[in-house]
This record gives sequence, structure tokens and C-alpha cells, in this order.
Amino acid sequence: MGSASAQVPAVSEELAQSSGQAPMAIRAPAPAAYLVPEDFKVPTHVEAADFKIVPLGPDLAKIDYAAYMSSIRHLQETFTRSTDWPHEGISDADAMRDMEAEQARFRNRTSFAYAVLTPDGSRERGCMYISPSDVEGYDAVVRLWVTRPEYDAGFDAALYQWVTQWVRRDWPFVNVAYPGRSIEWSRWDAMVAAR
Repeated sequence: MGSASAQVPAVSEELAQSSGQAPMAIRAPAPAAYLVPEDFKVPTHVEAADFKIVPLGPDLAKIDYAAYMSSIRHLQETFTRSTDWPHEGISDADAMRDMEAEQARFRNRTSFAYAVLTPDGSRERGCMYISPSDVEGYDAVVRLWVTRPEYDAGFDAALYQWVTQWVRRDWPFVNVAYPGRSIEWSRWDAMVAAR
């Protein structure tokens, strides 16, 4: 996987000198497309008692594919609320392209997709995504899913509780939206439509 914590370059020394300040005294603001400040160290491996999270990427394409394809209807009803994803017939090449795109967005610091794995990394229990918000007043949107067997075992509620605490403690956001969880889908959809 590529470096998930690549930094936005600082203002060049030449520009800093032309402003009359020392080069290290000036920092380039993060472009609007960046979700987190340039000096924020994005987590790339976090371990909890019965799972770990790591960035999605090509090396996880097979276990990610196995996870979501095992729970197509469940994810269509609870996560995407659409038959567009996941669906029968997703090819290995499609799955790999998706992983490459997620890795690129993570590396570019525009959104962050994580696999939620068993402690030994052999199986994906679900995923979580931290993305920019389309609704004013929210710094970010966090969405997550777990496979149907994990949902039936109660892991969805446990993961949601863990994620909200982790985001509040370790991420630089003030107000985070959790559509379909802390904000009902109908309310979120109305806010998105009104933007």
C-alpha cells in the first residue's frame, strides 16, 4: 500500500522569503478538497479487543469482495439503500479498481476507507468510511457496515459505539454526521437534497 500519511507540501522557501518570514513560519493551508489538516497524522492501523482497522487497498481486494458479496441484500437494505452496490456479477477486476480508487483517495487525504478485520487479518467483518460532508455544519460523514452474520451477532452496534468514540478522540472534527444512525436516513436525505 502507498503511504497513507502523505503530507501536503509546505509553502516553498522562495515564497516564504518573499513575504519576509522564515520558511518554517509559514504553512500552506490544506486545499479545500483535503478532508484533514496537513499536519494531521492519519491513522493507518488501529487495534481493538476483537478487531483491527486498516486502510482499504488492493491487498485486501479478495477478503473485501468475499465480505460484501456474502451480504448483498443486507448491505443494499442497510448501507447503500440501493441495488447499485453490492450486486451479483461484480468482477474481480471491478473489485480491484474499487480498492485502487479507495487507496488513492486515502493517499490524497480526500476520504478515508478502512477495512474492519479480525485480529489475525484473515477475514473482513465490515468497513468504515470517513468522507467530506455535503451538508453544511458537518466536518465529515462517517458510514459503516458489517456483514450479515456480524450484524446478527450484535457487532454492528458495538462497532458503531467504538467508531464514534475513536473519531471523537483521535480525529480533528468538531461535528460529524452518522447518517442512518445518529441522523435518521429521511432527515439526512432531506438535508442533502436541500443543499
